[in-house]
Amino acid sequence: MTCYEELVARGLIAQVTDEKEIRELIDSGKAVFYIGFDPTADSLHVGHFMALCLMKRLQMAGNRPIALIGGGTAYIGDPSGRTDMRTMMTPETIQHNSACFRRQMERFIDFGEGKAMMVNNADWLLPLNYVELLREVGGCFSVNRMLSAECYRQRMERGLSFLEFNYMIMQSYDFYHMFRTLGCNMQFGGDDQWSNMLGGTELIRRKLGKDAYAMTINLLLNSEGKKMGKTAKGAVWLDPEKTTPYEFYQYWRNVADSDVMKCLRMLTFLPLEEIARMEAWEGGSRINEAKEILAYELTKLVHGEEEAKTVQDASRALFASGESAEMPTVILEESDLADGAADIVGLLLRAGLVPSRSEGRRAVEQGGVTVDGKKVEDIRATYTAEQLHAGLVLRRGKKNYKKIVLKG
Repeated sequence: MTCYEELVARGLIAQVTDEKEIRELIDSGKAVFYIGFDPTADSLHVGHFMALCLMKRLQMAGNRPIALIGGGTAYIGDPSGRTDMRTMMTPETIQHNSACFRRQMERFIDFGEGKAMMVNNADWLLPLNYVELLREVGGCFSVNRMLSAECYRQRMERGLSFLEFNYMIMQSYDFYHMFRTLGCNMQFGGDDQWSNMLGGTELIRRKLGKDAYAMTINLLLNSEGKKMGKTAKGAVWLDPEKTTPYEFYQYWRNVADSDVMKCLRMLTFLPLEEIARMEAWEGGSRINEAKEILAYELTKLVHGEEEAKTVQDASRALFASGESAEMPTVILEESDLADGAADIVGLLLRAGLVPSRSEGRRAVEQGGVTVDGKKVEDIRATYTAEQLHAGLVLRRGKKNYKKIVLKG
């Protein structure tokens, strides 16, 4: 099976401009492709997961990824899928978020010499002269066609600012610039970016008389047609400080039965033959086994194998033999808190996992304590009332667990 055929079989491809040419480029390892990431937060989230996995798959097949950080376009904000205008970001925030993105991307793609590249469109967008830009590319865009694009439709209902109207031109210019300077011949992105991507291929054709290609990947939707990656607490982040490895694992461990096989195909690197065998499994315990495999594989991708094994152990304490099991629970009262928080040593003592505070401090210092699957490294670590209301899984050693919940 070729690389392109595998993308099709996994259900990743939504739309392509020129299938024959794209297939040949990808299968021969000659695609120099980019995917854009707007640095609107200090962490990537599950919504970016599909793009990261696609970059990894294509690099493994010999193609060259370009991770484009939208440091310039972030000054404007993508109106796609929005009913309101995005908050303006400072240069310092954009730079910080971009650095965070790179650290997370390095788990998926190789930025070594002659391999993947990371570029920032601020480098060429910010120095542009407005009049020169109008003269260079203004005549290549039809306002009528731009206004009919799906990415502007929702914003048109509430009022589309001229600032946001320029986003398509900026994204198209990115492709045009990288085609000329980096040999970038293909753009990939979410299916909601189709109009912006076509703008880039058309600009290259009209300005340079050459062909460039675009492909969109399916958005990660659940069986109800809603985007995956959201919880009651908000987005599922790839940063362990924002979503702990345990919470990340549990998100995938608890996906709907009808979504498990789709997620295995689209997001993991397990062979399709192995996934096909899982599809033939019957019974509740087997579907729970598939969910555990999904959660483990994705946690390993994002947080590493050691962390994945740790949180899998914690999860199995809750889901022994595929059935929901009761974990011993300690209920805290408000009086157990000091200034609205509880310290880790006090929680260990209250949960009965240590006989004394000195033993609790020693357990933390020796690296034997985790909270929601994340190792506690600071004996002064504290947890807020909000975190405790949601519930924490406290572990000492490999087999001693307690769930800590604040009453009320």
